[in-house]
Amino acid sequence: MTLLGFGRGFSSHPTPWERPAAKANKAAIFNSLKAKEKRLRRWFPLMQRMDKLRTILLVDDDPNDVELALQALAEHRLANEIAVVNDGEQALDFLYRWGPFEGSDRTPPAVVLLDLKMPKVDGLTVLRTIKSDQALKTVPVVMLTSSREERDLIASYELGVNAYVVKPVNFSQFIEAIKQLGFFWAVLNECPGKSGTAAQARV
Repeated sequence: MTLLGFGRGFSSHPTPWERPAAKANKAAIFNSLKAKEKRLRRWFPLMQRMDKLRTILLVDDDPNDVELALQALAEHRLANEIAVVNDGEQALDFLYRWGPFEGSDRTPPAVVLLDLKMPKVDGLTVLRTIKSDQALKTVPVVMLTSSREERDLIASYELGVNAYVVKPVNFSQFIEAIKQLGFFWAVLNECPGKSGTAAQARV
C-alpha cells in the first residue's frame, strides 16, 4: 500500500529531489548558491565603502594644473567627489566649513592634494593647521608642487606631510602622476578617523 502525502514521511516513493539525477542537480544548485553567497560576502565591504566615499580636496591656484588634475582623476574613473579651491584660505574654509562652506558635510576629505606656493595662505600654513588639529591630523596630505627647493621639502616633512610630489613638466607624466596619487590615497589607502569632524574654532 502506498501512502501519498505532502511530506517525505508520508510516502514510500522517493520524492523528485531524492532521485539520483535530481540529487546531483540539487547539489549543483546549492554549490552555485554558495559560490554566489561567497562572492557577495567578498564584495559587500567594498559596496559599503563605496557608499561612504569621501571627497578629494584639490588646492591649487593654477587653473591649467587644476584642469589637468581633474582630467586625470576623471580618466581614472574615481567615484569620489572632487572639491577644488584656489588658495590656502579657501582650503581652510572648506576644511572647517566656514564662509561659503558653512552647513556642508563635515566628513574630512579622503586626501588633500595641496599646492605649496599660493596667495593669501600658503601650502605650508594649511599643512601645519591640518596636522596640528586633532580632528584633521590623520587626513593624508600630498604636497603637489613645482618647487624642488630642499628647504620646502624638509619643511613639509617636518610638518607631517604624507607625500611630496614635484609636478612633472611633461603633460603625460603629470596626468599619470595625478592618476596614481588619486587612486592610491582615495581608494587603496586606509586611514583612521573616517567619521571624525573638524574642530569648530579657528586655529
